[in-house]
Amino acid sequence: MVQATPFLLVLFLALVAHGLSVKKCSLTGRWVNDLGSNMTIMTVNVNGDFAGVYYTAVSDTTKKIKLSPLLGSQHQPNLLKQPTFGFTVHWTFSDSITVFTGQCFVDEDGKEVLKTMWLLRSHADKRRDDWNAT
Repeated sequence: MVQATPFLLVLFLALVAHGLSVKKCSLTGRWVNDLGSNMTIMTVNVNGDFAGVYYTAVSDTTKKIKLSPLLGSQHQPNLLKQPTFGFTVHWTFSDSITVFTGQCFVDEDGKEVLKTMWLLRSHADKRRDDWNAT
């Protein structure tokens, strides 16, 4: 038993050190995607709610692109190291809304990465035009 004790201690220390080295993913800050769109998320509160602004680098409108407000929520902000989240962007330069959902990951190099899916809804004047509004 005496010989096993040092091994268990070394194993325990290795596991503890690994657990301490896992970085928690934080949504707060500025994010830029592959197309050059960017958003800034203000502080995430204790309930997981947050606000910010989004600037898209791509759009199907001829209007001038402007900063647009976003509101969102993160799941269990104090419990999960790689939390799920969702947010809505109310575009100030068009009659559409986009919802995003995703998860914040920390990659092998310690870099925070957001993986998201989005759904854009444009205004439809008539119910029969609904088919191409989303």
